Amino acid sequence: MSRLIIGAMVRTVGAYPSGWRVPGAHRDPRGDAAVLRRTAEVAEAAGLDYLFFGDWLATGEDLAYRDPYLVARIDPISAVTYLAGITSRIGLIATANTSYADPYTLARATASIDVLSGGRAGLNLVTGAEPRAAGNFGVDAHAANEVRYDRAVEFEHVLRRLWDSFEDGAIVADPATGLYLDPARLHATDFHGQHLSVTGPLNVVRPVQGHLPIVHAGTSPRSRLFAAQSADIALVAVSGLEQAAALREELRALAFESGRDDRTLKVIAPVMPIVGPTLEAAQQIADRLSELVPIAEDWPDGAPASLPETRSLAHLSHLVGVDLTDLTPDREVTDHLAAQFTSFGEELVEIVAERTGRYPGAERSSTLRHLVVAASVNASMVVGTAPDIAAEFAAWAEAEAVDGFNVLSATQPAQFEAFAEEVVPELRRLGVIGDAPEHDVTLRERLGLARPYNVHVSPSDLGLRLASAGDALGRAAVERSPRHP
Repeated sequence: MSRLIIGAMVRTVGAYPSGWRVPGAHRDPRGDAAVLRRTAEVAEAAGLDYLFFGDWLATGEDLAYRDPYLVARIDPISAVTYLAGITSRIGLIATANTSYADPYTLARATASIDVLSGGRAGLNLVTGAEPRAAGNFGVDAHAANEVRYDRAVEFEHVLRRLWDSFEDGAIVADPATGLYLDPARLHATDFHGQHLSVTGPLNVVRPVQGHLPIVHAGTSPRSRLFAAQSADIALVAVSGLEQAAALREELRALAFESGRDDRTLKVIAPVMPIVGPTLEAAQQIADRLSELVPIAEDWPDGAPASLPETRSLAHLSHLVGVDLTDLTPDREVTDHLAAQFTSFGEELVEIVAERTGRYPGAERSSTLRHLVVAASVNASMVVGTAPDIAAEFAAWAEAEAVDGFNVLSATQPAQFEAFAEEVVPELRRLGVIGDAPEHDVTLRERLGLARPYNVHVSPSDLGLRLASAGDALGRAAVERSPRHP
């Protein structure tokens, strides 16, 4: 059985849309510093591999309903810098948007964090999915997907050349001879592409890890190509074990076709465990989270315009093939009503049953609200006791469906601490993860990745390879994509 990488995706007000409404949950971003500190302490004590910080470059009232954790959040570079000083072992991964970031500034900040943390920094590169971000950076419009990825390819290439500005022995600092710098071991970047132009060199020594591990997440064929060619970790959202295994095989095949060792690409899936002392208790937690999600029919005089259109009985009616608009959200789903649903509606009924223990005709019957929430809240949830969840992780490891999981916590701090303190020991007992390192290790070492050669001196430096949907590799990605919508 493969051993899994386990990281935590940090969302301080909870990853579930209603997580902040649960009693005892953190809900005010002005108190994020304490939550970040506590999260890091618990994660490091449990031996998790890293903490992961996503990003979003705009805000608006719609996010308060859709994803409250996006409304106001700490800048990820600032978050990992803060935590680098109060942790000693856990990896710290920050997100940057290549569409708007400056590569020199980002290379300097991330190299500095890696040096200061002893080699524990990682970088998630994204191209952005929020059109409102353009105006925040003085741009008229968010660039098209292909253009954004052309820039991302250049960006990743420039980052590595900047990180490698100093060879490892460039700083001589010999007091006897007075030689401080070996100029032959300091390299200019000298990159001039279609989207970026950077001269370099970077004024920070080479990171402890050589290159920070690069993460990328995306669903388009071009994003998969970028991950396969350039990333150390590919984050993939999947609906189940079989899809995960197929997508991992696809990404690794694409990595191999790109000329790299496909074993160096780690495929990680996000998952939201709901942990309870019993299965019934865990289902009740999931049930309560569903009940606290507002949907359109909760406003008799009309829902706010910013409420997602998917949070309504009208949208559910379309999905299940039955007109439900004259009913109330808390109307029970009877056997007779469920029998009229489409196959997708039947799947929703099963999802609700697995998560909450509610199903048609039972003493605790599912309601239309439960179906609306199941259809509109995109979360890969595993509900149960700590042994239940560990066994599910073990099944994925046995099938080699993924190389690890990014764990989302529905509520903070309760669900995060339940996972770290109850599930992680079970994973260790099953051999799904190894023992926490007894000595300090770099994030690359935790991920099973070697320290890369310096691109300025290594014969393996193949230079920049711009790949697009018109290339053979790009066509292969496009052709594979229909299997994983």
